[in-house]
Amino acid sequence: MKRPFSNNPAYPTSSATLSHDDEDEDQIMHQVQRGSDELLSQSGAVSNGSVMSPAPNHADNNNDAKKVKLDTKNPGAPSRVIHIRNIPNEVTEAEIVHLGIPFGKVTNVLVLKGKNQAFLEMSDEVCATTMVNYFTNCTAQLRGRAVYVQFSNHKELKTDQTHSNANPSAQAALQAAQALVNQTDTQGGPNTVLRVIVEHMIYPVTLDVLYQIFSRVGKVLKIVTFTKNNTFQALIQYPDVVTAQAAKMTLDGQNIYNACCTLRIEYSKLSNLNVKYNNDKSRDYTNPNLPTGDPALDSALAIGGAPGVLASPFAAMHGLSSPLTAAYGASPTGGMPFTGMPLAGVTPTAAALGAAGIRLPGQASPNCVLLVSNLNEEMVTPDALFTLFGVYGDVQRVKILFNKKDNALVQMSEPHQTQLAISHLDKMKTWGKQIRVTLSKHQTVQLPKEGQPDAGLTKDYCNSPLHRFKKPGSKNYQNIYPPSATLHLSNIPPTVDEEQIKEAFTHAGASVKAFKFFPKDRKMALIQLGSVEEAIGALIKMHNFQLSDSSHLRVSFSKSTI
Repeated sequence: MKRPFSNNPAYPTSSATLSHDDEDEDQIMHQVQRGSDELLSQSGAVSNGSVMSPAPNHADNNNDAKKVKLDTKNPGAPSRVIHIRNIPNEVTEAEIVHLGIPFGKVTNVLVLKGKNQAFLEMSDEVCATTMVNYFTNCTAQLRGRAVYVQFSNHKELKTDQTHSNANPSAQAALQAAQALVNQTDTQGGPNTVLRVIVEHMIYPVTLDVLYQIFSRVGKVLKIVTFTKNNTFQALIQYPDVVTAQAAKMTLDGQNIYNACCTLRIEYSKLSNLNVKYNNDKSRDYTNPNLPTGDPALDSALAIGGAPGVLASPFAAMHGLSSPLTAAYGASPTGGMPFTGMPLAGVTPTAAALGAAGIRLPGQASPNCVLLVSNLNEEMVTPDALFTLFGVYGDVQRVKILFNKKDNALVQMSEPHQTQLAISHLDKMKTWGKQIRVTLSKHQTVQLPKEGQPDAGLTKDYCNSPLHRFKKPGSKNYQNIYPPSATLHLSNIPPTVDEEQIKEAFTHAGASVKAFKFFPKDRKMALIQLGSVEEAIGALIKMHNFQLSDSSHLRVSFSKSTI
């Protein structure tokens, strides 16, 4: 989670004025002219207007700096050369260029990575002024780090052509930027098509959801979706390499929903997508007149006009929303690069927290409380419900109703975990009865007041060490399956053999039908029981079962059979 800007030691604040930077740039020019090895020796981790302090020399960057000749006129006046500071060490020339593309033609770039600085030359002062004014009101970001954009004292950025050609990445970034200005909307090319894989797709992801997300980075030309190896995938074409690279850098590894529906992005070998139909599987946004592939629908459209926008796939999902799509939805900036600016109407901190599944103080909390009914009163306990519902999320509190003990409230840590529990446990036979799982009208489970009789029916698990998903992006999210007769066992110590495990499950009331250790990892095994109901009961009893002095068994439902 990002810290609040003012508290982040990487970005110290300062009351110093811009004159410090003016002096510093004059020093840069002077040192370039005399070939000093101390060029740009100030620290990169500074905020706008702060005094720059000496730092160790970086020979590679000093050599880069010697390649540039900066012509200066009228210090302090608007310039087509823009000075960008506090850039991450690993940032590329393409990312720097991409900051400037929405504002006009980019004519040159110089990145001094070890100094955490860059210079960007625009085609004219009007473009540069537009860019500086924009980022004055909206902090620019590169790879999640705030960077500072201001006019340079220098009016032109001249790089030695022989040295400049030795930096292929800078040349490629400038060529791609030039191509972007000159090309048509339907142009393709190498590395303009992205292959997107959606991992752990608990909730449906549609073509329109992908368009909503990826068009926030830049103009999307075409999308084709398909399923391969039981995984939802898509090919997404942008008009240029720079925008495709920005989309890959920005969205790769992001979750569409909290802790699930993870985007994995790589470049496709294709240079252009051939889209034949505009429907829910494929779309060519440069040719809205393509048929849908459904003769009846095509006939209706020919008679009755254009198709409407597809209904939101989130509408019927019990208030479930996506941090990605929610943030992108209200953006007035169209194809502005996501790498360079925070989301419209959403502060960067709020966006980051939302994507991480963290709610800000005062934010409305979606319902995380489940009502579980038709329970077996003789068998149910708070611990049993904690273990069962804990397969699908981190249970915070459980309350069995005092006057209606076949009903209970279960509070999860996140709204999407309640949806997982409902989809997998509702109408599941447990302890001889078909339980019902629905959303509760309550927002939280209240703990009993001090001195109030409760008979142990309410329990707080907020600090339980048994939460499966407490680590952000936990791999356990990738192994969530509906109840099944086969259980996955892990954390088995080497001193425990098959017979001991089978005996423990039999003692817990289960009939063991089959057992199998994993060939390459004897710490894990599969055990097949007589029925799904038996497996549910066995999971409740055997999860965290002590197998040895230092080992407790971990149990979950498996998608496999023996």
